[in-house]
Amino acid sequence: MDPLEDVLTLLNPRSHLSSGLVAGGRWAVSFGAPDGVKFNAVRRGSCLLEVDEVSEPIELAEGDCYLLTRQRPFTLRSDPQAVPVDAAHVFGRAQAGIARAGQGSDVFLIGGRFSFGARAQELLLDRLPPVVHVPAGTQHAETVQWALTAIDLELTHQPMASTVVAEHLAVVMLVHVLRLHLAREPHAVSGWLAGLGDPVVATALTFLHRDPARSWTVAELASATAVSRSTLAARFKDTVGQGPQEYLTRWRIELAARQLRDGEETLASIAHSVGYGSESALSVAFKRVLGVPPGDYRKHLMKP
Repeated sequence: MDPLEDVLTLLNPRSHLSSGLVAGGRWAVSFGAPDGVKFNAVRRGSCLLEVDEVSEPIELAEGDCYLLTRQRPFTLRSDPQAVPVDAAHVFGRAQAGIARAGQGSDVFLIGGRFSFGARAQELLLDRLPPVVHVPAGTQHAETVQWALTAIDLELTHQPMASTVVAEHLAVVMLVHVLRLHLAREPHAVSGWLAGLGDPVVATALTFLHRDPARSWTVAELASATAVSRSTLAARFKDTVGQGPQEYLTRWRIELAARQLRDGEETLASIAHSVGYGSESALSVAFKRVLGVPPGDYRKHLMKP
């Protein structure tokens, strides 16, 4: 498994599709801060996207899509002078899965949101810019367009299990959007995501994720990536923001936290599975990274 696949598997993304939006003439719809990561795709026409704390509006053309990675209010509009209507009012009157704004049908958007498991904000979302915009003309964007077209067909024709299929396709779209964004704007991300843009660091990250229980030294990792120890240490710190061993410790703790959330394994068993020789060694590292001992972390999760 590669690092991106590892993190997405850990975070268990799920999509929740909403009614489509048809709009025309002069129109604007204001949305409150979304619960999760909001996405929309323009299937017809064009419009403007305005997001709180983002200085300039973003022009959305046919075929474009975007992700909002922060919980901030936003507005979709035909032009800067259009007076916004609250989204709750617009979508509360949706019929047959379509909400309408303004007059006419010049614009058609499909969308929804992604929800994630625990730790998504720190592990993934904070590493991305507030808005990830993928224009239709972006190189290799046809992979996103394929997913969007398939979602559109499922929602329009509604064959058996169409909602399930469309929601799974939306997760496929999410992966493609992240791939394209990393390829197109590698310097717009931070942390381990930025490391994926450096071939040496990406290779080192892959080794760490492939065998996190191994007692890696920087020298062993440098040998595996065919660079010097000093080169690896410097490039890893410059891109990821921490050294390889610190990153490995944090990734091990994320894996241990998932086992505490999802299973009933003993602390000793979890410690062994993520590379710690004892329960006490895991406890020390766990508290240093997440601020609480693993036993308290599990008890908190079990509270009604």
